[in-house]
Amino acid sequence: MQHFTTLLRPLLAALITSAILAGCASLGGFDASKHYDKKYGIYVANDDVNTFCLLPKLRYVLWKAELRFGRPVVVSSGFRNPIHNFMVGGAWGSYHQKCMAADIFIPGVSKSKLIAFMRTQSQVGGLGCYPGRKFIHVDIRGRPSGYKQPVQFKGC
Repeated sequence: MQHFTTLLRPLLAALITSAILAGCASLGGFDASKHYDKKYGIYVANDDVNTFCLLPKLRYVLWKAELRFGRPVVVSSGFRNPIHNFMVGGAWGSYHQKCMAADIFIPGVSKSKLIAFMRTQSQVGGLGCYPGRKFIHVDIRGRPSGYKQPVQFKGC
């Protein structure tokens, strides 16, 4: 009997995982796979976006946004090496270089709604907004003492 349960456990885990992933793939009726590629489990705006090392805490925040809005998050900028960061005008010591930041958007969800949601997330340490761009910056830095909301940048 113990041998049977040893074989049954991995099968059950695979079935549950498949069911969960199938549910995520059809979030909100928007088929992101028609518009965006997926890298390391996250939709990306283009082939140059690197999501390999995004930390679990950041991935969790992105996942919570997907659940809240019923649509997949698309990352337009994830990890950046120092040269790439310099070339795109990133800040010195950017959290993108530490795998702790992503520039994101959710197709069909306004920036203002996404920003309002991210402000409520205790894991979010920084938010950035850029006029005329469809994405927002989200990072998981530690909040300064006394801050109840993320540190905000110009434009939010």
